Amino acid sequence: MLNRRVFLAGAALLAAAAPASAADDWRKTYPKLSMGVVTSENEADRIVRYQPVVAYLEKTLGVPVEFRNATDYAGVIEALNAGKLQVAGLGPAAYAQAWIVSGGKVEPLVGQIASDGTFGYHSVVVVRADSPFQKIEDLRGKKFAFADPNSTSGFQAPAFFLKEAGIDPESYFGATAFSGSHENSVIALLNDTFDGAATWWNSDERSNFTRMSEKGMIPKDSVRVIWKSPLLPSSPVTVRSDLPAELKQLVAKAYLEMPTADPVAWKALTDGKMKGYRAVTHAEYEPIVRMIKENQRARRGS
Repeated sequence: MLNRRVFLAGAALLAAAAPASAADDWRKTYPKLSMGVVTSENEADRIVRYQPVVAYLEKTLGVPVEFRNATDYAGVIEALNAGKLQVAGLGPAAYAQAWIVSGGKVEPLVGQIASDGTFGYHSVVVVRADSPFQKIEDLRGKKFAFADPNSTSGFQAPAFFLKEAGIDPESYFGATAFSGSHENSVIALLNDTFDGAATWWNSDERSNFTRMSEKGMIPKDSVRVIWKSPLLPSSPVTVRSDLPAELKQLVAKAYLEMPTADPVAWKALTDGKMKGYRAVTHAEYEPIVRMIKENQRARRGS
């Protein structure tokens, strides 16, 4: 399932901040690290976005970093749980699913803080800007796009909160489908394949569709938000729990210091529209674990 594309690993190796004996120990076990991220955008753009991030991590950690692509969210979850990845950029639901299926053998390290200081983001339902739909109730019987079964904003959160409000997506909409990614959902929406779509929204300046507009993929202001979820915790940088403590500390430190240590990598990763990272714990994602379990129970009972 994994695309074994590897980024250049030729950055000069620097001494780690940890004591030499500890650093030597983990580097003997992990002379190379592998990382992956969930598929929130198309493969080509994702690779370009992460090139400076990978170079920064190589420079900071002092070992080559292999960036491994997966075709869907499940591929990243499975690779992390199988030990093929040591570090992963996951959405809250993907983290929760990885934690569930691994029996708690993964842990979150850090999550992003928005430019206004908010820790978190929202799932939103969008429609074409020129459509007649003004509220979620207007989509009854219409065609609706979700991104991926393991996407928080692209499926798990809207499925949970809409059902909580008395709207069961499976029976309320005329037809539903998984597009494969947030970008695919918006493109299909604008092509009239769907009448509504679920995606992510951080602020009026940063969302899936504003990013797509800035990349020239869609016209500016071509979609409109008609529903927004409660605040969801920020997507966590996640590692396997069995990694050496020194390595986990260094990975967390690298992300926490990225905005000032490597502004180029930071801008590539966040479009320059986020404030920074902060440390996170599993407890902050426990509500998402419960959400996943409840959605699974609801689907089994349907």
